[in-house]
Amino acid sequence: MAGLATFSGSDLSRFGDAIRAIPRRVRTMEESAKAVTDFLWDELHDDLALVRLYKTHPYAQLPGELQEFAGGLTGGVPSPDVRCLTLLATRGLEPEWNDRRMSEGHKAIPLPNVEFVQRLPMVAGLVEQLGLELADVVQPERKRVLELAQRTYGVFHVEEAAGSPFVPAQEFVERHGVRSALGFGGVLYTGDFFAVVVFARVHVDARTADVVRVLSLATRVALLPFGMRVFD
Repeated sequence: MAGLATFSGSDLSRFGDAIRAIPRRVRTMEESAKAVTDFLWDELHDDLALVRLYKTHPYAQLPGELQEFAGGLTGGVPSPDVRCLTLLATRGLEPEWNDRRMSEGHKAIPLPNVEFVQRLPMVAGLVEQLGLELADVVQPERKRVLELAQRTYGVFHVEEAAGSPFVPAQEFVERHGVRSALGFGGVLYTGDFFAVVVFARVHVDARTADVVRVLSLATRVALLPFGMRVFD
C-alpha cells in the first residue's frame, strides 16, 4: 500500500496504470467512477476520511431521482441544459459515505450561473485552483471545449483543512481528523467537468499534491469511453 503523505513517482505510475485499465472490466461511467474511488480507498484508506468523484451532467440527462433532488435544491425545475455537479462515486469512513444514493446534500447540485457557484466556496475553489474559469463549468463555450479537454490542469490543495474557508464543513474536519484536502480533475470532450476530491487524515504538502494531480489524466481515460452510458 502507498502512503498519501509520501506519494511518489513510482506510486503515480502504478496508480495510473490501474486506473487506466478500469474501463476494460466495467459497463458504465458510474461503474468506472466507483472503481476509481474503490481503488484509491483500498490503497490509501489508512490516510483518508473520504474520497469522492463528481462529474457535471445536464439536468435533462439525469435520472428521475437526481432531477428531483436537484430541483429540491433550487426550489423549482432547472432548465434542461443546466449542468449539475453530480456525485458518481464515494468511499469513506462512515457507512453512508459508501453509496452515492445515501448522500444527503451532494447527489446533484445545480450550477445555473457563475454567481451561484461563487456562493459554494469549495466548488469555486476547486474549479479555480484547477485553472478553470467558473463559466467553463457552468456553460463552456463550444469553441473552447476541445482546448479545455486537452489541457493539463492544476490541483486543488488545502494544506490545512482546519479553519479553511474552502472546507466549510468544519465539524466534519474536526470529527474525522481531516488534515488536508485535495482535488484533481479536468474537462471531458463533452464539455463536462469531473473531479476527484480527497479528504486526508495526514498532512499533504504542496509537493505531494502536485504529484497526485497527474492522476487526473488517468481518471479522464477511465471516464471517457462510455458516452451516454453513465448510470447503472
